[in-house]
Amino acid sequence: MTVLVQAPAILGRSEPRLWTRPLRPLTPATSYGYAVVDFAREVLGAPLDPWQEWLVIHAGEMLEDGRPRFRTVLVLVARQAGKTHLCTVLALFWMFVEKWPLTLGMSTMLEYAREAWDAARVLAEDVDELAEQLPRNAVKEGNNDVRLLTSHGTRYKIAAATRRGGRSLRIDRLIIDELREHSTWQAWNASTNAMTARPFGQAWAITNQGDESAVVLESLRKSALTYLETGVGDPRLGVFEWSGPDGCELDDVEALAQANPNVGRRTHWDDLLGPARRAKAAGGEEESGFRTEVLCQRVRLLDPAIDPRRWKACCDPGALDDAPAFAACVDLSPDGTHATLAVAAVLEDGRVRVETVAEWTGPAAAAGLERDLPGWIERNRPKALGWFPAGPAAAVAASLADRRKDGVRGWPPRGVRVAEIRGETTAATMGLVKEVTARTLAHSGQEMLDAQVAGAERATRGDGWVFTRKAGPVDAVYAVAGAVQLARTLPKPRRVSRRVIAGPA
Repeated sequence: MTVLVQAPAILGRSEPRLWTRPLRPLTPATSYGYAVVDFAREVLGAPLDPWQEWLVIHAGEMLEDGRPRFRTVLVLVARQAGKTHLCTVLALFWMFVEKWPLTLGMSTMLEYAREAWDAARVLAEDVDELAEQLPRNAVKEGNNDVRLLTSHGTRYKIAAATRRGGRSLRIDRLIIDELREHSTWQAWNASTNAMTARPFGQAWAITNQGDESAVVLESLRKSALTYLETGVGDPRLGVFEWSGPDGCELDDVEALAQANPNVGRRTHWDDLLGPARRAKAAGGEEESGFRTEVLCQRVRLLDPAIDPRRWKACCDPGALDDAPAFAACVDLSPDGTHATLAVAAVLEDGRVRVETVAEWTGPAAAAGLERDLPGWIERNRPKALGWFPAGPAAAVAASLADRRKDGVRGWPPRGVRVAEIRGETTAATMGLVKEVTARTLAHSGQEMLDAQVAGAERATRGDGWVFTRKAGPVDAVYAVAGAVQLARTLPKPRRVSRRVIAGPA
């Protein structure tokens, strides 16, 4: 037998990495999950996987009055772990054993919700013990009304995750698949609030991780983890997360086993390790996708403009004190609440070193930039100062070019070229990425700059692209890109002089 990848001697973890602890010991009397395990094995003949058994037992915890301990169950696990089978078993258990009047299954598209529903219908019709409890009109499959009905009057319906999903219904059990796709609260509010009058209601939200657009998932997860750490928050929101730890390598077998509970069982190790090593080498979008889908880790962007791993590789703390010449660039956020002054200089080894030397924050950021910049230029004398005339900083920075017209003597200072970066925005932004990819750029790991780089996305401009300003502040990234562009085009200095670049007084 040919072995493509040597399988590690570990199995996927049945216990999640992050989870909400029970209030009391779990037994068949304190968790309905034990009955779910027996139902799947003995009635359906479709046993749950070890991780699924662990989950239903812990998520099925009950309060002393019989209500579910968790009003909301948030489950995060990597793709292809068996989420559909778990949802199918739960829906059938709630219908045929606990006999809740209405179970609603919801996903981003109706056809996705239908997958678990159809699996439940097939089992209900094939298992004699369940088939005996189906009336003649048990199945209805209309365009806008898909449901399975029992002779007890219990129903399993499905809906798309829209603002109308679940409205006008009284839901007892709710399954929301792929919560990562919810970029607004409309579907969540429509469905979960349909449980308000059901004291025994419970919602299961099952998903893998996403990026910053997954606003509902991130809010619920953050709230649940805060409760784990501090005890403050909603005690009836439970989180059960199978994921790799933040910052792990893509091919870390321990991390992969923690995020993929079935690896070494129904999933082969070579199905994970091969793609992991390929994504590790490629970086960028491929790495981001692997982290969300396979390691179940949150990433800021699924398609970052600047590969975060390559940006990190360019970190080489240092200073520009010995740079023979340097250039500067300023930029401003569209709402005028954050401005950045960045500098860049070409080093003797051919790399270009960048750093931000000043930032202004708050409603007066633009005014602060306009007030402080002339004095900084006078003291530090960059060879060039630039800005992007089509960007938000244009109105502020353009006043620098007009100072001579206004009678300001000695402006600009001798040896300083004040220039707009005209028609070169795509060249500057794409050039910055090229420098990072080639590791011909050095930075010192400044927190604000690192954060903006991590959030930079692309916006197409003709045959090129720029950093979009719609996703969040990128003024520091633009300022760095402009400074690099100017520094690379400076004439070589005739002599070297030592300087210390200081921020505004």
